[in-house]
Amino acid sequence: MNAAANIARMTAEQDNRISEVLEREQARLRNFIRRRVNDEGDAEDILQDVFYELVEAYRLMKPVEQVGAWLYRVARNRIIDRFRKKKPVPFADTGAVSEDGDVLLLEELLPSPDAGPEAAYARRVLLQELEDALAELPEEQREVFVGHEIEGYSFKQLAARTGVSVNTLLSRKHYAVLHLRQRLRAIYDEFVNTGGRS
Repeated sequence: MNAAANIARMTAEQDNRISEVLEREQARLRNFIRRRVNDEGDAEDILQDVFYELVEAYRLMKPVEQVGAWLYRVARNRIIDRFRKKKPVPFADTGAVSEDGDVLLLEELLPSPDAGPEAAYARRVLLQELEDALAELPEEQREVFVGHEIEGYSFKQLAARTGVSVNTLLSRKHYAVLHLRQRLRAIYDEFVNTGGRS
């Protein structure tokens, strides 16, 4: 009976500590996540995941000394996990932003599928080469290249979303561009020299 009473008392103390942390940190942590995650539903899911992990840590008697720092570290990890789990968007459905600020769909930059068998072939080859070249990039480089060039985010927005400095993002994109230029040079030369015909 005494052991059951001790467990009940410890659980009540844990519940009180968890409630205090939730009240103190919830608004700031939500803002932290929202600055990095555009979708409100995803941000709320991440917030709930973070608090769930806090409850689990308390229940498993894993001491969390600096709760604030621990929460932000878990939140940052969950944000990164969420971006990694995002399914890649097929290139035909993506767009780019021109220097004038106009949105250019990749669809508009590729040969029309209705322009005959040669254009359809060229289109398939180009899309496959682009997807293959991007898949070869390290994940960090691919994410910044797609985020900036395809999804149209600024480096400042990407930095806020990922928690990575603008300089680091610029460096990653630079290496991605170098790889893509080298990797796609042969297919570019082939299409320029043959007009898209093999």
